[in-house]
Amino acid sequence: MIHPAELIQRKRDGGELSAQELDELMLGYARDEVPDYQLSAFCMAVFFRGMTGAETHAFCEALIKTGTTLDLGSALGRKVVDKHSTGGVGDKTSIAVGPIVAACGVPFAKLSGRGLGHTGGTLDKLESIPGFRVELPTEEFIAQVREAGMAIIGASADFVPADKRLYALRDVTATVDSYPLIAASIMSKKIAGGADAIVLDVKVGDGAFMKTLDDARTLAEAMLDLGRRSGREVVCLLTDMDQPLGRAVGNALEIREAVATLRDEGPSDFVELVLAAVTRLLAVSDLGIDEAEARSRAEQALADGSALAAYERWIRAQGGDPDEGVLPSAAVVRELEAPRDGFVSVLEAVRVGEAALHLGAGRRTKDDLIDHAVGIVCLRKRGDRVALDEPLAAIHAQTDEAATQAAQELLAAYEFADEAPPERPVVLDVLA
Repeated sequence: MIHPAELIQRKRDGGELSAQELDELMLGYARDEVPDYQLSAFCMAVFFRGMTGAETHAFCEALIKTGTTLDLGSALGRKVVDKHSTGGVGDKTSIAVGPIVAACGVPFAKLSGRGLGHTGGTLDKLESIPGFRVELPTEEFIAQVREAGMAIIGASADFVPADKRLYALRDVTATVDSYPLIAASIMSKKIAGGADAIVLDVKVGDGAFMKTLDDARTLAEAMLDLGRRSGREVVCLLTDMDQPLGRAVGNALEIREAVATLRDEGPSDFVELVLAAVTRLLAVSDLGIDEAEARSRAEQALADGSALAAYERWIRAQGGDPDEGVLPSAAVVRELEAPRDGFVSVLEAVRVGEAALHLGAGRRTKDDLIDHAVGIVCLRKRGDRVALDEPLAAIHAQTDEAATQAAQELLAAYEFADEAPPERPVVLDVLA
């Protein structure tokens, strides 16, 4: 029988906890035998003292052991791939990545979540599609990946349950930004989800949790280490989130942009990130191809329509209607006009996200309802030349009042200059 206070004290004093001790601590927490106030103290001790690589892995495994797990590779007889993003403004990447991967003959299976903040998470975006089911029994989830090539669903309540509780606790105890706790939280869900190879998209910049490239690299290296220790192949992309990704910010708007991308008509930065992720996923799959061949196959899937066909097959398999015409639309669409000639030098991701949130595209609390129709389409982004009164963005709102407020907030996200700013690639670094 462990004594939580002793473990907290040892960690507070810089000691290392064993795998067995961490197992018992997290299982006790999951069974309500260890109270929140002791786990809060434990998280604060980790925040200040950190964890070794072995200790972080043991903690990740302890989280996994509190719930059920999947072994997709054994169930499907194939190497299954997955993708995770640390989240950002306009990040609809998985919705485009999955169908391209599936069109190339590789099974893609993802357990996803809902959003809290600027816009909805991947599940919220998908729920813009009438009839789409985000909850499937495990057997149906596996069968759909086998038959349709892919599935994205929500995790059940018994899937790494200690992490859900612990994340909520960290959120209210100022212990969210601890590398070992973040890495273990993300990787526990990815490993328990059963994929054999994973591409992690770690966002960097104004609209991301990690504000600097060094911070993002530290987190990525911690997650790569957890992947290695758990026998998973992991690749980390460090990607730009100083401005929104693509043009659309808002749930149904982002679905439309993902579909446009699958028609080979997407915005260049989003297309580049999607292709970068797909390339790495195909290269670590069981196809036995290198990155050059993987990139070629991904581009071909877009060009020949097979990626779009895979999307439509996936949406129908989960009960949705892939026809864009059934997606909800906002009552008011208003353009924001440029106040001067020049170049867009800055487009702050956070300000755009907050404007979308105030329109109703996101949640302030986990119980808030999302308006899937509203959001923002950024027609001009960093580096674009603009003329006075030229449209900068289109605001999709339900009332004129909401559109007026969003216009004021959105204009504050833009900065202009007489010269074009230096180019900044969407993929800043790759770690593998």
